[in-house]
Amino acid sequence: MANNNDNKGNNKQGSMTVEEAGRKGGEATSANHDREFYEDIGQKGGEATSANHDREFYEEIGQKGGEARAANASNSSNNDSNNRSTNRSNSNNSSNNNDDNRGGNRSTNNNNNRSNNNNNR
Repeated sequence: MANNNDNKGNNKQGSMTVEEAGRKGGEATSANHDREFYEDIGQKGGEATSANHDREFYEEIGQKGGEARAANASNSSNNDSNNRSTNRSNSNNSSNNNDDNRGGNRSTNNNNNRSNNNNNR
């Protein structure tokens, strides 16, 4: 069996990876086409999908989409609650410090908030 590692990011002999080629191709397409182009290809893709699939297909993907939305909404509300708690904690910590350390502590608290926000993505 062939080793496909070269296509997944290992860049041997200065060659471009599949990921890099896709990114560059997408950027070139974006630079050369306007919104109408993307609307047209989206319309064509939707029509092709509709011609190739029945009502059951759409019911199934709609069900999956609804389940995913519900799960994301639940996770989002949990994350919001965690962020509010963390932000209150960080705020309390910074207010307990003396004036000489406030600048450094604000930076630390901002970094903590960024870290918490990044974990929620």
